Amino acid sequence: MANDPDKNDAKSAREARLKSALRDNLKRRKSQARGRAGMAIVTPDDDARARDEAVSPCAPSDPRDRGG
Repeated sequence: MANDPDKNDAKSAREARLKSALRDNLKRRKSQARGRAGMAIVTPDDDARARDEAVSPCAPSDPRDRGG
């Protein structure tokens, strides 16, 4: 009873499923991390600057560049 082949097969099948699920989860998490690495943090100042540039694309984006 201790070495029941059906229990060993079930245990090895479960371990294989878990191993595959863990591998897939790791791949998904790595892909998400790569995607997040390319994203920039947007501040309210960036939003305001983007709106200003959309309204007047010829205006300088840095206030220190306005004639001087």
